Amino acid sequence: MGYYERRIVPRIINTACNGKPLRPLRERVCSALSGEVIEVGFGSGLNVPYYPEAVKSIAAVEPSDLGWRLATKRLAKSEVPVERSGLDGQALPFADQTFDMALSTWTMCTIPDAVAALEELRRVLKPGGTLHFLEHGLAPDEKVQRMQRRFEPIENRLAGGCSFIRPIASLVAEAGFEIVDIDVFYLKGPKFAGAMSLGVAAA
Repeated sequence: MGYYERRIVPRIINTACNGKPLRPLRERVCSALSGEVIEVGFGSGLNVPYYPEAVKSIAAVEPSDLGWRLATKRLAKSEVPVERSGLDGQALPFADQTFDMALSTWTMCTIPDAVAALEELRRVLKPGGTLHFLEHGLAPDEKVQRMQRRFEPIENRLAGGCSFIRPIASLVAEAGFEIVDIDVFYLKGPKFAGAMSLGVAAA
């Protein structure tokens, strides 16, 4: 990982992924969380303000030291205990069936092997545990998909490997989850960058 990915990308994400239109989505995806939760791609803790009281603890998986430091002020205000508990979503340092729920927000677009990371989440979830996800990815419309493929190389370079064209629902299902609820929609603005999937999947 080079200087740009280590020192610049976490700051870009901390700003770009904390825009006012995104905050209600974070609140929505976090609203049903409870018990012991693992959050993969914790970043700079942008979900911390939205953890409900029913959450007992958060195991935060985050490879970026700078991202973790940027989370300091949010963590200081959190009433939910948060512990940095892993660096690689593709190889989680936990026993099988450890967690009640998992959380992933704008993470599966960047993890090199998203299916491997999702399989790991399924492994560490208790039977019946749920994955709550909010991701951008491949648009449902072919015309928008063509634009996404056109801008994909630029997105990869500027956003540390982030992809516009990952089929989120298909990846979740491929990893062995059963999708029980999903909302696919566009954010306001360029559709190629705003195709969202917000949902819940059962292990």
